[in-house]
Amino acid sequence: MLFCYIINCMNRFRFLTSGESHGKCLTAIIEGIPAGFRIKSSIINEDLARRQVGYGRGGRMQIEHDTVEIKSGVRFCKTTGAPVCLEIQNKDYENWKDVMNTEHLDYPAQETLKKIEEKAFTTVRPGHADYAGSIKYNFSDLRDVLERSSARKTAIEVAVGSVAKQILREFGIMGFSHVIQIGNVKLDFYPKTYTLIKEKAEKSDVRCADDLTADRMRNAIDEAAQAGDTLGGKFEVIFGNLPVGLGSYVHWDRALDGRIAQAVMSIPAVKAVEVGAGVDAASLKGSQMHDELFVGRDKKVYRNTNNAGGLEGGMTNGETLIIKGTMKAIPTMRKALATIDINDMKPASAHFERSDTCAVPACAVVAEARIAIILADALLEKLGGDNLQEIKERYAE
Repeated sequence: MLFCYIINCMNRFRFLTSGESHGKCLTAIIEGIPAGFRIKSSIINEDLARRQVGYGRGGRMQIEHDTVEIKSGVRFCKTTGAPVCLEIQNKDYENWKDVMNTEHLDYPAQETLKKIEEKAFTTVRPGHADYAGSIKYNFSDLRDVLERSSARKTAIEVAVGSVAKQILREFGIMGFSHVIQIGNVKLDFYPKTYTLIKEKAEKSDVRCADDLTADRMRNAIDEAAQAGDTLGGKFEVIFGNLPVGLGSYVHWDRALDGRIAQAVMSIPAVKAVEVGAGVDAASLKGSQMHDELFVGRDKKVYRNTNNAGGLEGGMTNGETLIIKGTMKAIPTMRKALATIDINDMKPASAHFERSDTCAVPACAVVAEARIAIILADALLEKLGGDNLQEIKERYAE
């Protein structure tokens, strides 16, 4: 049994990323992709562009125009079964190469020292990783915390998620994301179909499927920007055509809802994750909450409701996967909060780093990518196989 488990683990979609916000590049190595999957860098770049747009984004998005280079593991747009390496260059590195140099500087010039000192900071930003990170890793310059804890690293995660989505498409599994709340402005009117929601969201700079609500969201972002403040919000990620039985109930760490929740919850600034009815389940009676099953004339099982959000007992149940995430307002703001200086532990005003007023639309795209990664992993875990043809034969059984 242990041998079988080890073989199963070898078919897992796993990845590691590296890179800093203002470093040379962001990289990822993906392991566990069988041979024969068609992976196009142009599709990855489309997803990277989706992450960068959005009303309320800051000046960094005017500098970076993210594009990926597939360094290995793909030949003529098809995976070879070897690890896949992705790289995104940071264009802003040219302005930071003295500050983010990876080599030891024996005799730095005065101009270089001045640049390093200007970018160093010791005043903690409430809501960021600064304080805990400085203690955990024994840093005296909070720049060392900021660079890796920054949401900039989600760019390479979106690239990995795009690879995962291209794997899922081979089996007809498709997904999208849209924004349902920014600040106090909520989406109350939903288009009738998921297809229409997706089409309207992709055309909206706040990823909202209703034009009037989108206008109100932009106004709220403008008001926050004028006040030197920031806004959070809520998004929804939807994936359809999933097979029954991805995930498992036999161990807590194999439950798909838990794996998805962890993937979304660990996105910077996300504070809550919901599945299906989510928090509204607290007010529903059992007779209202649970989705009754019926059998159609074609002998296929169907349900008239989907409060479970496509997951029961830690497994997909054949219904549409519906995940909601709540993002807090970005902690970096011009309206400085009270804090401390770790250099002398005296009161201070929080450090301000170039930032967004609202990044909920971008966060939705990141969550879409993270969920795609979990689903691709679960699919390959279930089906196994060394190449696409072998996996498709198992999928058809």
